[in-house]
Amino acid sequence: MRYTRDILRVLFSLILLFCMLAHTEEADLIKSIESVCAFNYDGDDFCWFHPRVATVPVIIKEGFPRVLMTVQKHLLVSDYYSGMFTSYTEDGGKTWSEPQPVPELDWVKDENGHILSVCDVTPGWHPQTKKYIAIGVRVRYDKNGHQVRERNGCLEGAYAIYDPLKNQWTKWLTLELGGELRDAFSIMPGCTQWITEPEGTLLLPIYFMKTKEDNNKNYSATVLHLKFDGEKLIYIENGNIITHDVPRGMCEPSLAKYKDRYYLTLRNDERGYVTWSKDGLHYEPIQPWVFDDGTELGSYNTQQHWAVHSDGLFLVYTRKGANNDHIIRHRAPLFVAQVNTDSDTISVIRKTEKIVLPERGATMGNFGVTAVSPEETWVTVGEGMFNKGAKERGAKGCVLVGRIIWSKPNQQVSPYLPSFSK
Repeated sequence: MRYTRDILRVLFSLILLFCMLAHTEEADLIKSIESVCAFNYDGDDFCWFHPRVATVPVIIKEGFPRVLMTVQKHLLVSDYYSGMFTSYTEDGGKTWSEPQPVPELDWVKDENGHILSVCDVTPGWHPQTKKYIAIGVRVRYDKNGHQVRERNGCLEGAYAIYDPLKNQWTKWLTLELGGELRDAFSIMPGCTQWITEPEGTLLLPIYFMKTKEDNNKNYSATVLHLKFDGEKLIYIENGNIITHDVPRGMCEPSLAKYKDRYYLTLRNDERGYVTWSKDGLHYEPIQPWVFDDGTELGSYNTQQHWAVHSDGLFLVYTRKGANNDHIIRHRAPLFVAQVNTDSDTISVIRKTEKIVLPERGATMGNFGVTAVSPEETWVTVGEGMFNKGAKERGAKGCVLVGRIIWSKPNQQVSPYLPSFSK
């Protein structure tokens, strides 16, 4: 009997040790975080904005795949943006090329003389066709840089395709939808994260206005299922409509796939929300973002995005309560923390919270998060130089790259993204 008890004690100790090691491994999934200023501009006529990246694995130089960034000039009128620029790195983010305008993605004018630009762009790599897809929102401006929204289609989804082997961009193409979204007043796949499924279809979250009366008052969200044939995005279907009767409703949804579930985070004026799905299209009722102790996360009126590793799901966000009351909507610093997906309430694990990019006077709410290799996920943001105190506190109008370096390779992206050279 004593021999049996001793065996049980040893087994229990081994199980406890295994659990402790597993927890430590989970907590240490982020090995380190490094930040660099890719390039900067601190003049008074614009600031670089909405920098987002995707790796182009078919272009490799000295062991480093090219990472291509799309970025625009914020022209210091609310939501007024230039045409598209690109920059790239071929040494793992140590140096970046000077941003260059893309003629195919520049401003054009419509039949009414309004300026057309595409903003809030998120690019991504499509492994099945070896094409780079940039998806955003086409907006119309009057001569003073104010948005024009007087009719259906003034805000619409748009996308462009880059063929890296030919070094050739298409012009902006209109995202044509069907079903219940065919006649929606506006379609906005802006500041989002979308994913490519194994068979090559896309799941693209959007927010939209059903009618003119909803204009800037009550947005709804859904996820589009799209086919990509190498040249065009083709509508297949959309998921359930997510609504929330609180000012401006649901905005800027971002999508992640982790293990066997899909997770959607959504912006709202009062607080961020999260939901999940088994098929990527049909989602459970939304939950407010909270810490694992039940207190509110404190992220509001600002987007959140996902950092996905095969062994852990992470959220990148801004929040109140970080000595940041002087920052517009508390949009700095940028935090990252692991997400608890093992309970009915999806939550942020407070003790895992780390700062990706520290606050230094500028806003950092319009950012992107992208896996660029199996070992690294990058958070990219332009410093919003919208207040006089930004320079005084150290901001320089930088395009910042926060490099999340994993302690072990991310198996979710290793099939199509090469490692950086050592």
